Amino acid sequence: MTRASTLFTSPLPTPPTVAIFVPPLGVFLEVGCGASFWINILLTILGYIPGIIHAIYVIFKF
Repeated sequence: MTRASTLFTSPLPTPPTVAIFVPPLGVFLEVGCGASFWINILLTILGYIPGIIHAIYVIFKF
C-alpha cells in the first residue's frame, strides 16, 4: 500500500456533516424521499435546530 492511497479521502461529505448545514439533504442521502424526509423539511421550516436534531436522529437510527 502506498502512502498516497492511505491519504486519499472521499470527496463526498458524509450525511451527518451534510445534516448540520442542510438537514433535509442529510436525511435524503440516508433514507431517500420517505416520511422522515418530509417530516424533516417541516421541522426545518418551523425551526432550523429541530431540523438538525431530527436529521441527526434519523441518520444514526438507520
